[in-house]
Amino acid sequence: MTLSFFDQFLSPSLLGIPLIALALSLPWVLFPAPTGRWLDNRLLSLQGWFISGFARQLLLPINPGGHKWAAIFTSLMLFLITINVLGLLPYTFTPTTQLSLNLGFAVPLWLATVLIGMRNQPAVALGHLLPEGTPTPLIPVLIIIETISLFIRPLALGVRLTANLTAGHLLMGLVSTAVMVLIPMMPAVAVLTAGVLFLLTLLEIAVAMIQAYVFVLLLSLYLQENL
Repeated sequence: MTLSFFDQFLSPSLLGIPLIALALSLPWVLFPAPTGRWLDNRLLSLQGWFISGFARQLLLPINPGGHKWAAIFTSLMLFLITINVLGLLPYTFTPTTQLSLNLGFAVPLWLATVLIGMRNQPAVALGHLLPEGTPTPLIPVLIIIETISLFIRPLALGVRLTANLTAGHLLMGLVSTAVMVLIPMMPAVAVLTAGVLFLLTLLEIAVAMIQAYVFVLLLSLYLQENL
């Protein structure tokens, strides 16, 4: 019986209990907690260097009022990178291939940035819906278009992350299946295909990290527009 390649994106369950909660809570176990010592070990030092460097790079173009979001953005970045990379391991499940989960991340954070803009500077926030110098006959059309583009932002965030990870996993599944089929028939071609699979795996690791960074970066840009 041939299984569908999309079966790997089904949420696993054990005794009728969905295991997605375990997949979402496991990444936090992998990060060591800082100690009260003056000198930390190499792992803690590397982790602290990465977090501080990422937060500095991300919050550099944002006004000081948005720096209170540093903990949220950094935690979300580490969480997405971890579950994306862990999902590349054999016999694992990638929660971020589920559109519902990604929208659960995108919609509340995007809505928070919009509400901040409406509270702090309502005139500027509403002014984005109508560019300056617009001809009078085009005003209703542009307002409708800009409103639709505003509400499409969280959908685009979730679909982008889901589509990139799903496409990568499908491509890796297809290439690995080709390797297994070609081994008994054409070993030389199978070896070349295995080399392509190895390069594709490296590319997917990079994609898993880049997509997490892009997700958080776009949220920071949305926040900057409303500060």
